[in-house]
Amino acid sequence: MVELEFQQKTKALIDSLKNICAHYGLGNDGNEFKIITQTFLYKFLNDKFAYEAKQIDEKVASSEKWEEALVAMSEDELEMLQLQMGGDTARLKPHHFISYLFSQQNAPDFAKLFDDTLRDIAQTNNDVFAVKTDGGAKVVLFDRVSEYIADESKRDAFCRAIVNKLVEFSFERIFTQKFDFYATIFEYLIKDYNSNSGGKYAEYYTPHAVARIMAAILVPAEQQGKVKNVSCYDPSAGSGTLLMNVAHAIGENRCSIYTQDISQKSSNLLRLNLILNNLVHSIPNVIQGNTVLHPYHKDGKALKKFDYIVSNPPFKMDFSDFRDELDSKENKERFFAGIPTIPKKEKEKMKIYSLFLQHIISSLKQGGKAAVVVPTGFITAKTGIDNKILGHLVKNKLVSGVVSMPSNIFATTGTNVSILFMDDSNKDKVVLIDASNLGEKIKDGKNQKTVLTAVEEQQIIDVFNAKETIEDLSVTVSYDDIEAKNYSLSAGQYFDVKIEYADISPEQFADKIQGFSSKLDSLFSQSRDLETEIKKQLAGLRYE
Repeated sequence: MVELEFQQKTKALIDSLKNICAHYGLGNDGNEFKIITQTFLYKFLNDKFAYEAKQIDEKVASSEKWEEALVAMSEDELEMLQLQMGGDTARLKPHHFISYLFSQQNAPDFAKLFDDTLRDIAQTNNDVFAVKTDGGAKVVLFDRVSEYIADESKRDAFCRAIVNKLVEFSFERIFTQKFDFYATIFEYLIKDYNSNSGGKYAEYYTPHAVARIMAAILVPAEQQGKVKNVSCYDPSAGSGTLLMNVAHAIGENRCSIYTQDISQKSSNLLRLNLILNNLVHSIPNVIQGNTVLHPYHKDGKALKKFDYIVSNPPFKMDFSDFRDELDSKENKERFFAGIPTIPKKEKEKMKIYSLFLQHIISSLKQGGKAAVVVPTGFITAKTGIDNKILGHLVKNKLVSGVVSMPSNIFATTGTNVSILFMDDSNKDKVVLIDASNLGEKIKDGKNQKTVLTAVEEQQIIDVFNAKETIEDLSVTVSYDDIEAKNYSLSAGQYFDVKIEYADISPEQFADKIQGFSSKLDSLFSQSRDLETEIKKQLAGLRYE
């Protein structure tokens, strides 16, 4: 009940911040999401600092106003307190607190003070909280928020309105909550800002059902709590839904996250997601950049290898402007199956997912596991680069299975998708699941999407992990079986053709044959009678 109450209060805070933006002309503005996410994050870090300080120092905990107890500390005392805090807590000074800004809101140039405070927090915590680009530049934690208001005369009032909202509510009582709480809040926070935007990099929003299925198959229940010191990678991370689910299954303190994504917006959202989910230690591994052209994570000159890889890469995209750069000696090993040619028409339909797939295979550690969303057409490809990738997976025994999802599992795209699971340790049977008939159809705005029930999700997970064969749902096959089918990973191609039969006696068989004969004789008789009648009618017409 407490969790639900705070969830509602947190959502109310987000809504009130959006209302402030709308009141000052920023509703649906391209910069609105920056203001919402950054002010929300400022509030979160402020309250996390208070929570940690109270856990460590009894004087702070017992003080009626915790800020005053911290202000009364000497610099050395404050530094000692911060050294005892966890690595996921931002280092703040008394003049960074929201309460201080609240007390100064009638000061001249309040917007400048607000912006300066955010920027100072960002600079103070730059080593831990900054996202890097593939060129080495750092994307700091906070922008100068007030500058998104075009009318300078309204900036002070805008910043006062934000601070007045932030000071009304405290996050402190929710820091003991579990992953699902923060996943719900994060989804609510970004729901208006993470659409597919025409299919560009990193803008697909991966449904939670897909993320949960991936995580529960990559890290089965019996392994949770036992896996440790592993690396998790997503080369097209978006806002991090897939990685957060896998990290939660492993344990946030048992894994390190590595990402790359070309979208600056998605990289900033991913940083926020990591902060909410106690994965601040992985923020230095968040890279904004083009994975296909400039893969950042390396060991020396070679690609870095990872224990777990998850990805929902863009399926089709025009990469003709850098296609020829990929066709180089250093990329021969990475793109072992080849690089798609540039079509004469519709360059935007170039199959970029085939490059991500090859990159993922090349980035998988020996004994590692991966789960990748692919267009379902890929798993039955008979020729070309896709078939070469399938052949590579099968010949090297890298496949653990495939789950073909219902159509419209993504509301933003009509493409049918499957989840391809790789496991370098799986040298035996491969499980193929056809879940295309599962799910419930619902309206999502103007689109229709299919939603799996919790029971169906669990069924897919259980059947896959147990490698069960269930009629019209799943089948287990050998690598030899797959090779015989030209590397097809479609479950339907391995389902047995069902012929219904029943044991009957010779007398019953004779009776059935007699029945068929009688029925045929009757049909022939009806046909002859009909023919005679038609002839009579035609003769009558000629006479007239």
